[in-house]
Amino acid sequence: MDLLVLIAKAADVCLKPWSHAVVLIDPSAPEQIDDLHVRIECRDGDGQRCSDQDLELEIYRSGDEINLMLSWWDQPERPMLWHGRHPVWMDGASGQRCAAPQDAAPLEALSRRLRALVQPAL
Repeated sequence: MDLLVLIAKAADVCLKPWSHAVVLIDPSAPEQIDDLHVRIECRDGDGQRCSDQDLELEIYRSGDEINLMLSWWDQPERPMLWHGRHPVWMDGASGQRCAAPQDAAPLEALSRRLRALVQPAL
């Protein structure tokens, strides 16, 4: 199955009640597991776009490990989640470690699911 479809399905499971589509940030870039940059677009139950819920996802390799960076699309003031061996929340502006936001649990669940999805494929 297409990797972008798998990412969208994982977002649907973890970020209910929204439905999701995944688009490449750079459509000319190859769709590679260990170097992927996408926007996860969000829609409500009626199919209306909810762009304030869109996420940006970067998947990249560091040595033998896959790391994820998950942040809200075009909302640099919100914290972002780096997930390697464990999740770390960072301030969107400074990149300094910070406390998890109140709505952290669904994003952490998504990052764990995505990491489990892509790690075996390497």
